[in-house]
Amino acid sequence: MGENIGAAARAMLNCGLTGLRLVAPREGWPNERARAMATGASRELVDRASVFETTAGAVADLHRVYATTARRRDLLKPAIGPRELAAGMRDCASRGLRTGVLFGPERAGLDNDDVALASHIVHIPLNPAYSSLNLAQAVLLVCHAWFEAEAGRRAAAAGPKSTPPPATAAQLVNLFEHLEQELDDSGFLRVVEKRGIMVRNLRSILHRAELREHEVRALHGVVSSLAGRRKDGRPVRQPTAGAGTNREDGEPRSG
Repeated sequence: MGENIGAAARAMLNCGLTGLRLVAPREGWPNERARAMATGASRELVDRASVFETTAGAVADLHRVYATTARRRDLLKPAIGPRELAAGMRDCASRGLRTGVLFGPERAGLDNDDVALASHIVHIPLNPAYSSLNLAQAVLLVCHAWFEAEAGRRAAAAGPKSTPPPATAAQLVNLFEHLEQELDDSGFLRVVEKRGIMVRNLRSILHRAELREHEVRALHGVVSSLAGRRKDGRPVRQPTAGAGTNREDGEPRSG
């Protein structure tokens, strides 16, 4: 159906694939229903589609062909899923090889003669009680697997983004000691029997954060500010009492 071809073209372009080949479209070609369903930029895929009389002719110049099928047939071919298909296509592309994926008519799928032209069978795992797919849905699932694999390849090729270096053990210890000193001065760690476990818990919390060097510096500033000290040793200006407190003692005003 022309509508299925147009919807398949949209699914392809969603994932950055543009090579559409058609075998004996049943409603003839060109097909306005295909263009209408494609809409927008995907109409260009429909307009540029190559049309062949036979499946053999459509895959003649390809180095590897994959056949999508809902059923495993009595053919001795490897059966793979969409992710394995994507990895195989990516590997072929890296070696300059051309690949193609065969999709059959929605009603009956590919026949055995079509499948015989492929080196691999692609099976999309779905609910075994209901695994029927619209043609464009099948195209989208397979194309998206390729899209994810290609995105992963590009990310790996770009290399890791530069990130600030992690804090060293010495920098962490210095932060711990700074924090603990201020907590001692404020009286937070006044209970001697509990001091050890409280200090260990605080250090564990900061360790789990996997702090970077700039984060350690920021926390030093936070601790100093909360303690009322600046880098130059001068006291931090205390905040002005709010509207709901008495300026003399900071206690809430009575109603």
